[in-house]
This record gives sequence, structure tokens and C-alpha cells, in this order.
Amino acid sequence: MQGFAARHPFWALVIIVVAAALIWLVFAPWPDALEDLIGRKKVFLNAVIGGITLGALYFLVAAGFTLIFGLMRNVNLAHGSLYLVGGYLGFEVAEATGLWLLAFPVVFVIVGAFGLLLQNQVFRRMEGEELRQTMVTIGISVVMADLMLWIWGAQSYTLITPEWIAGPATLPIISAVKSNGELVYLKFPAVRVAIFFAALVIGVAMWLVLNRTRLGMLVRAGVDDRDMLQASGVRIQYVFLAVFAFGAGLAGMGGIVGGTFQSLTPGEDTRYLLASLVVVIVGGMGSIPGAAIGALIIGLSEQIGVVYAPTYSVVFTFLIMAVVLAFRPQGLLGARL
Repeated sequence: MQGFAARHPFWALVIIVVAAALIWLVFAPWPDALEDLIGRKKVFLNAVIGGITLGALYFLVAAGFTLIFGLMRNVNLAHGSLYLVGGYLGFEVAEATGLWLLAFPVVFVIVGAFGLLLQNQVFRRMEGEELRQTMVTIGISVVMADLMLWIWGAQSYTLITPEWIAGPATLPIISAVKSNGELVYLKFPAVRVAIFFAALVIGVAMWLVLNRTRLGMLVRAGVDDRDMLQASGVRIQYVFLAVFAFGAGLAGMGGIVGGTFQSLTPGEDTRYLLASLVVVIVGGMGSIPGAAIGALIIGLSEQIGVVYAPTYSVVFTFLIMAVVLAFRPQGLLGARL
């Protein structure tokens, strides 16, 4: 961070000012003039916290995508299908057992096994052939979409939130001040808060594995020079199988999360594939912190846009992507091209 401030003092100052303004907007009581200008503080806070938690969901899906696409250079356009099939399977497990938490390991294993099959039977045979990978995985996604439509139909499904995280959680954020001076604190769905912290833990763990362990060293070395690593006796194909399976399983678990505080419907696979692509482009290919920052930016832009400019909310996401591509094509935290 100090190096960034030394290289880009202007942008460092802009980031500090914007961060300070956001912190004030979130935690300080608003004067009446400000509420007259942009509306009630509670509406703004719900949009911001909703954007952060939506960003956590986008991160869970895009983190697997940035491993597969950004790090391993495999163009997997069936990634959204892994999200949706994971959500449907999670719904079936939760309905059959009544155990919401049990759905996560079950879906992770099943979707991860399907990821192993994809890597071994599809991508291993087309290494370095991005166009073929694109066309084949588009075909796989279309077939999977039709199969899911055949099995689960066109209706929407929602996973029931378990009782222990159902209902609102009181956050230490002032949403209003009563006439008698009493502070009113923001209430927000507890399940979304829990999912945010889970995504935070997963993101930190992934970064530590990739940057502080031998497995992460092997993955990064295999991407840079696979032939040299294989010549040293390392079976890099097994490492890539494990990484692909983990990324697929993470997308499947993202489907459970999405089905819990949103819904599962046909077409959601395309939506989350596009979201993953935008997050990876904005954050930088192969960067876990970049995926986290990209997911946060896209989640906030979507939610704040829906509240304050619903007609143009979709435009904001692609406008952000266009600006990043214009001024920093490698992404915010991606390696310089």
C-alpha cells in the first residue's frame, strides 16, 4: 500500500477522501439537509450493506472463476451452470434432510467431482486452445441449462433460512436519530451478514494457500512454465485437477448462498457467468484480492443503482468495466500485461 501511494499520490489521496466520506456517511448521523438531498439514511444504508453482501456472493462465484480462467487460463463458460446446478442440488439436500449446512459439503463434493470430469475430459485435451474451449463450454452450458429445465422446471426455488440465522441482526451503524435524541441502529438480515463473513474467511484462506503454501507455489509455477515444472518431477496435472475441482465446488456452494437470500430460476446461470467475467476483468485475472475488490465494486454499483437510478442500474456495471479496460486493461490488481 505504501508503494502504491508513492507511485500514485493523487489516486491515493482520492481513495483516502472517498473512503473517509463513505465512513462518515455510514456511521455518522445525517443532517436534515443531506436527507432532503438524497433521501433517508436507512435507504442508503440498506443499499450499501446489500451491495456488500451481494458482492460477497459474487466473490464466492467469481473466486472459483478467477482460479480457473484467470490463473489456469481455462476458458470455462459453463461456470454459471455450475452455480445453478449447485443451487438446485443444495435445495434438494436441504429439503430432504432439513439441514441447510449439510447442503454445502454435499454440493461441494458433487459439483467438484463434475469439475474434475470437465478438467480431465475437456480442458486437458484442449490446453491453450481458447477458442475451442469457449465453443465447447458454451455447448455444455446450453445442454446443462436444458437438463436443469427438464428436471426442475421453470419455477423458482428458494432455500429456507435456518432458524439460528433467520430474522434481523442489529448492526453497530446508526440509521436514524429520534426526536428525543435516541439512536436507532440498522437492522439487516442475519443470513446475509453470516454469508459476508463466510466469504471473507474463504477469501483470506484462498489467498494464504496461493501465496504462502507449497501448493500455491506449484500452481503459480505450473501456470508460468508447465514444462519446466513437469521436468522437475511434479505431476502438475493432478495439481490443476485439484484447483479446478475446488473452483467448481466453490461455484456450487455459491448457488446455495444465492438460493438462500435470492432465488434459483432458469437464466441465473447466464447472469452469474456475466457477473464473474466482469468481476475478474475489473479485479484482475488470477488475483484473489482483485476478485474481492471487483465483486465489492460491482455489488455496490448494482444495489445503489437499483435504489437511486433503477433505469440505468445495469449500465453502471458495464460502465465500470469499460473504464477499467480503458485505463488499466490488466484490472485493478492484475499483473501488468
